[in-house]
Amino acid sequence: MTDEMLFEDDEAPQAKCAAPPPWQVMIVDDEESVHQVTRLVMSDFSFDGRGVQFSSCYSAAEAGAALAQGGDVALILLDVVMEHEHAGLDLVRFIRDELHNHSVRIVLRTGQPGQAPQEYVIRNYDINDYREKTELTHGKLSTVFYSALRGYRDLMRLQRARDGLRRSIEAITAVCDADNLRGFCSAVLAQAGALLGQDGEGVCAGRLGTFAAARLDEGMRVLAVTPAYAGLAPQTSLDHLPGPVRAAFERAMAERRGHQGELHHLSYHRTGDGNESFLYMAFAEPIGADARETLAAFAANVAITYEKLLQREELEATQEATVAILGEALGRRSAAPGAHAERVGAIAAMLGAAAGMAPAAVRQLRLAAPLHDAGHCGVPDAVLHAPGPLDAEQWQLMRRHTGIGRDMLARSPRPVLQLAAAIAHEHHERWDGGGYPRALAGEQIGLAARITALADFIDAMVSPRSYRQAWSLEHTLRQVREESGKRFAPDLVAHLFERLDWLRALYLRLPPD
Repeated sequence: MTDEMLFEDDEAPQAKCAAPPPWQVMIVDDEESVHQVTRLVMSDFSFDGRGVQFSSCYSAAEAGAALAQGGDVALILLDVVMEHEHAGLDLVRFIRDELHNHSVRIVLRTGQPGQAPQEYVIRNYDINDYREKTELTHGKLSTVFYSALRGYRDLMRLQRARDGLRRSIEAITAVCDADNLRGFCSAVLAQAGALLGQDGEGVCAGRLGTFAAARLDEGMRVLAVTPAYAGLAPQTSLDHLPGPVRAAFERAMAERRGHQGELHHLSYHRTGDGNESFLYMAFAEPIGADARETLAAFAANVAITYEKLLQREELEATQEATVAILGEALGRRSAAPGAHAERVGAIAAMLGAAAGMAPAAVRQLRLAAPLHDAGHCGVPDAVLHAPGPLDAEQWQLMRRHTGIGRDMLARSPRPVLQLAAAIAHEHHERWDGGGYPRALAGEQIGLAARITALADFIDAMVSPRSYRQAWSLEHTLRQVREESGKRFAPDLVAHLFERLDWLRALYLRLPPD
């Protein structure tokens, strides 16, 4: 199976499509007889499977007001002399220059050619044809209608193509900006309807290759939904999907290809590793062949991004697990018991988000902060586990751990470990400049290190040590407030106190040993 999006049309009969809307033709003339004759002669006209619907205006002012309200007028049959000698010509300028409507076809009709010489008018006004009112026969009017409506139709096709290309670029950009799988799938659903210029409801789901040989719904994950399917949980099985959606998914999994009908579109993608992705969209109105082709091309492009994001998430999950294990191992060697590394990472991530860090940066901080004491591996056990205060010699040995941690972690070019190296080196600096190893002050200290210093202090104080009892969280928070502007950055302390409910909930979930 190749890595491509597969589609086929439904073979089942489709409901009959609604008749296409008629072409809108506006007659602008101050003579009632012209309106009557035009309607009578052209009442049975049809082009491209669509009839015509007439609207009448009896002055340039009336027509201008009507056109300013919008609408889809394809052809205007326009008199020249109405309120004044050049009323029709003034209306042409209004349509093109003020309404910026360059699509509607304008056919100038006059009973007084001397008032608006043909060559002069065609050269100086953006019109599409020039006729005399004596040319009101069916044959001559049919020629005008065919020419004008064909031109309008082709312009609209070009406009839709341009709009579709623009929306495709915007849609692909939006989904590719997503930095995680669920965000990506939510963007895909949001953009799929916008791509076609109509509302749609849908479900985005995936299944890992490890379940490919299992029963149809085994391993299915709902990744994102639109409001109509908001009740579906992230791990919803096929049994919980609405009937039409379930049937569409079952067919796609059984046939390993996408399919589409008049009111729905399901795209299917299978990666080389056997992972499957599904995009189901339902529309209130029938979608035509052009729209289905556009949606299929969009789905094929986003499938490539889906596969890359899936690979990246698997890699990041492995990296996260590895870093977490390393952090816990370091914690076990030092005096930090229990889930110290996990709690420090969680508190640091909360503070990072509160400080305005980007989501990707927050995720990196969550992984890097627990490695702040990596340098403890170079400190003798007798110092790490000293039962009381350290003497001067022991203190010098302990202070070396910031440089040891930096040098060890900086060997890797990976961004997370580079960040961890900076944190390890600076997390004992103080806001007032009284810290070590470089006596940095204020914003000379990296934001990640300032955050980790506060997170580490909180968790260290509420955790028991060999040489002291654990402090209560409330006592620790009072100490943090006293150290604001001295040891800790005041803005981070403020963010912390705005989120005390979250902090208390963390310690209920992960209490210190």
